[in-house]
Formats: sequence, structure tokens, C-alpha cells
Amino acid sequence: MAEAEAQAPNPCSICLEPMAPSEAQRGGSSCAHAFCRSCLEGHVRAKVESGRAANVGCLDATCAGKLDPELCRAALPGDVFERWCAALCESIFVGARRTYCPFPDCSEMMVADDDGERVTQTECQVCRRLFCAQCGVAWHAGADCAAYKHLGRVDTAREDMMVMEMAKGKSWKRCPRCQFFVEKTDGYLHITCRCGNEFCYGCGMQWASHSGCTM
Repeated sequence: MAEAEAQAPNPCSICLEPMAPSEAQRGGSSCAHAFCRSCLEGHVRAKVESGRAANVGCLDATCAGKLDPELCRAALPGDVFERWCAALCESIFVGARRTYCPFPDCSEMMVADDDGERVTQTECQVCRRLFCAQCGVAWHAGADCAAYKHLGRVDTAREDMMVMEMAKGKSWKRCPRCQFFVEKTDGYLHITCRCGNEFCYGCGMQWASHSGCTM
């Protein structure tokens, strides 16, 4: 008789349905409460879908314990378990400075654990390539961040100067609306820029108010 009573099913404290000891699902490592799998799944799913998966407590309202994903795994569909784990991982990074691998074929997100120091040279944990966490580019060996940024500005200025020299040599004109360089390919002075603006290639006046001029 005593053995039969020991094996008698207990009701789930949430839905009150009979629950055999083998069906009871314990979800927390800090408490001994157990529930049926259906109630446990519904509880975790509700937390995940409401955006509160980073803090899933015991189903017992009087318990301050937290559910353990690994203990609950057997009772959860794969997608719910994965979303729960992803939310927990994301919560760890809240407030942390993040950096991303700058290589387009990787773009892995990492936490910049710099302890207040200025971290520059960084190795991507996935593709193992070096990059600068400050500049967000492939590692600029032989130049610090300030020098690299200056070189970038110098290169841009040099390119601009080369374009200006080319425009002068070929007698290109700037569109008075968008400032884009335009080259005349035939004998007409009436130019229609790519922006739609019409102007005189000779004097630069808007074509609608143009009174006529020669090159």
C-alpha cells in the first residue's frame, strides 16, 4: 500500500493535471519545484516572445529561483530553447562596448574587453584576421591610428587634386547645380547634366535664361 501511494501521480501546481514522477520537470538549480512539461514550455515560450527571456524565474509565484536552460531543455522545442539561449547571451553584452570584424565575409561581433585601455590591434575570433578595433579597418601595420587617418585624408586630397588637374587640362566644366564635372563631346553648348540641370557649357548660365555666348 505504501509503495502504491509513493507512485501515485501528483498534480502539476500550475494546471493541476495529474503528473507522474517521471513526467515532472524540474527547471531550476536553485529550487526543487517541478512542473509538467506543457506548463514549463508555455512559461518559457511566453517569456521569450515577450522579450523577457533573459530573466525567466520559477513558475511558483512564491519562489525567487531562476530556471536553468539546460535543465529545461528536454521540455522545450528546439526553436524556443535557441531563442532563450540567444537572449541570455545578448543580455551578457548589454552595456559592453562591441566591435565587429571589418571583413565583409565575416563581420563577427565581439565584446571589446579593454579594461579601460585603448585596444587597437585585434584578432577576429572566427576568421583569425587582424584588424584595428578603433578604426574599424584591416590592421594598418606600421602606422598608428592617428597616422592612418591622416594618410587617409592625404590620399583623398591627392585624388581630388588629380581630378582638378585633369578637369583643367580637358577643359571640363562643373554643373552649377550639383558641381559634377561635365565634358562636352560635341559642338553644342547646351548641356544637360546627369542631375537634369540644363546650362551653357561656355558661360555656365542656366540654359533657360541664357542669352547666347561663344566659347
